Amino acid sequence: MLVDSHCHLDFPDFAEDLDGIVSRARAAGIARMVTISTRVRRLQDLLAIAERYDDVYCSVGTHPHHADEEDGIAPDELIALTQHPKVVALGEAGLDYFYDNGSPEAQARGFRAHIAAARATGLPLVIHTREADEDCARILEEEAAKGSFRAVLHCYTGGRELALKAVSLGLSIGFTGILTFKKSEALRAIAAELPPDRILVETDSPYLAPGRFRGKRNEPAYVVEVAKVLAETRGVSLDEISRQTSENFFRLFSKVKA
Repeated sequence: MLVDSHCHLDFPDFAEDLDGIVSRARAAGIARMVTISTRVRRLQDLLAIAERYDDVYCSVGTHPHHADEEDGIAPDELIALTQHPKVVALGEAGLDYFYDNGSPEAQARGFRAHIAAARATGLPLVIHTREADEDCARILEEEAAKGSFRAVLHCYTGGRELALKAVSLGLSIGFTGILTFKKSEALRAIAAELPPDRILVETDSPYLAPGRFRGKRNEPAYVVEVAKVLAETRGVSLDEISRQTSENFFRLFSKVKA
């Protein structure tokens, strides 16, 4: 059994093939899928999908690319939206300095609001961070000082220092198909070093298809390929990685039915 802890089933890439996507994931042994929110104002689209399939859940949050568009959404509003039984996480929220989408100020405000909501609800925050290691680490430290919260740094591509800082704060790290790319030696070195109880696998589909499917549309079934490389990287069996990452998922996303 494996879990795809981060996909985007509401994206147009899947619109004409959603039943097939879910069926192939089930056939590949993917027990749960979490379709991740990028805009709070479009939560109903995610809920429609999550309510359609027993094994699909969702989050609620604002991607940093849309931070200006949804600037000012307060923690209380996020908290209220998590009352739905299929909403099992906050986010994705965070910092992205790679693209010039969303001002750094709005991104930081949104990031902190989502952390506050995660702290208040006990639900995990799905963190998006890209080319922003220093600011991300600073905000995580400042917010952790106000009270603990649960989170995963998804689709990790940052440096070793941020990964270890996150783990030291009790957070988890999620790996995608990027782990399988030939030029990802540094990322695999980080993945090999992390504690076994802090790692998750995901697809971030429809993006970032793993090596053997590179250039094609990604989908949740392909999380198996990420798990295979993670197992090889850590020197354990696929069965062990499947067991460990699934246990980690259900512990972190504790609202999801095991």
